[in-house]
Amino acid sequence: MSDYQHEVEELERESATAARLFDVRRIIGGLFVVYGVIVTIAGITASDADLKKAQDININLWTGLGMLVLGLFFLVWLKLRPTVPPTTEELRAAADDGPAGG
Repeated sequence: MSDYQHEVEELERESATAARLFDVRRIIGGLFVVYGVIVTIAGITASDADLKKAQDININLWTGLGMLVLGLFFLVWLKLRPTVPPTTEELRAAADDGPAGG
């Protein structure tokens, strides 16, 4: 293989890594899990006065659990259906078509 082919393959691997790293599902899922843990802990440690304010409904606990479920859903979705970066042929076809809307 030529140096050009090695360079193209390396760029394709980096593109695939970047596509997986910056997938919106990973960011949303991670944030919801982190905030869900924080809010769930706040709900577990809620005082009687806090519960009285919310008419004896532990809103922090239920909201935190909901956030955890949603965050885990996004992360499982990411795991089951990973991002597939465009192939070299698709990139070439897109480049040959030129700018869209022009």
